[in-house]
Amino acid sequence: MESVGCCSSSTSPEKRKQRQNQRDNKPYRGIRMRKWGKWVAEIREPNKRSRIWLGSYSSPVAAARAYDTAVFCLRGPSARLNFPEYITEEDDLRDGGGADMSSASIRKKATEVGARVDALETAHHHGPAESNSARVSVKPDLNEYPDPENSDEE
Repeated sequence: MESVGCCSSSTSPEKRKQRQNQRDNKPYRGIRMRKWGKWVAEIREPNKRSRIWLGSYSSPVAAARAYDTAVFCLRGPSARLNFPEYITEEDDLRDGGGADMSSASIRKKATEVGARVDALETAHHHGPAESNSARVSVKPDLNEYPDPENSDEE
């Protein structure tokens, strides 16, 4: 009897911790993180067992935006979105929202949005740091600088 009480009480906190860890690792709906750090998005087709693969991305935001695009195409304005404010900006989705679309066209739209956001996120995080480090590491040739007398002409 002690083992039954022990196991039942110890498994529920462990399961709660597992669920909490899963929620912590998944900041947005419809995405998950691979072991090696990439974020992937996929969605189930309504009334089917199959899934639509939405791509692999560097940032969770890009994966979540790809998911939002797909879920909006499948379920229309009633869909639960990660970023509802961005869907209204995408004109090509307004026409297709809720319409009967093929999984290939949904995948195409979602991966386009995800890739665009991923490129912006990557440029935002890596762009300024690389340009600053390049400026610091380059040693100027002092012989090529203009004379202070001629610098007023510019």
